[in-house]
Amino acid sequence: MASDSHHRQRERMAPDARRSEILAAVREACVECGINKLSITDITRRAGCTRSLFYHYFPDRDAAVQAAMDEVIDRLVDQLGVWNANRVRGDIEGALDSIAVLLKNMLSGLEGLSHSIVNRGQAMFYTDFVNRVADRTATYICETTVVDFARYHEVQIDHVYETFYVLITGLIMFLRAHPDTPETVIKDIVASTLHIEGFTEKYSHRHPEK
Repeated sequence: MASDSHHRQRERMAPDARRSEILAAVREACVECGINKLSITDITRRAGCTRSLFYHYFPDRDAAVQAAMDEVIDRLVDQLGVWNANRVRGDIEGALDSIAVLLKNMLSGLEGLSHSIVNRGQAMFYTDFVNRVADRTATYICETTVVDFARYHEVQIDHVYETFYVLITGLIMFLRAHPDTPETVIKDIVASTLHIEGFTEKYSHRHPEK
């Protein structure tokens, strides 16, 4: 009876809070046992909810895993939003310095779910996760930072979204294999890929507007 009462109390929580608790349970279970062994029973036990409540939010286990991935990606985009809001107009080198630190922390520090997917050999889920990270971050940067940059400078690359997509995907894979890469190297990779290295002191002789 106490257990049933506990379930009812938790189910009366705000819908968004219950959904977030279930997704937190998904991530926790993935880290501990991997997606292959993940069951709805394990999720509901960890979240302290009934199976019917789980099915209220998600049609199956895989949908819950995808939603958990989306929450991780949402947090990455939120971090980009903070970085973008704090950029100083005209200080392109400063923006490169700070984005190099952020990207290293974001991409090499993807916690829980992404590491579980990699370590448990879930190639399909991991590929989908990387693709969605690249799509969301590239789209965000193209719609914000690139638009701001283009007001004052010529964009020196074609296929802007595609270039950012490839850059993010490449950095994810590179930092996974080389997590100790210095931020200065990441900065140079980003600047050279986007053809803005001329705005840095190191490569000022390449300034595109000189």
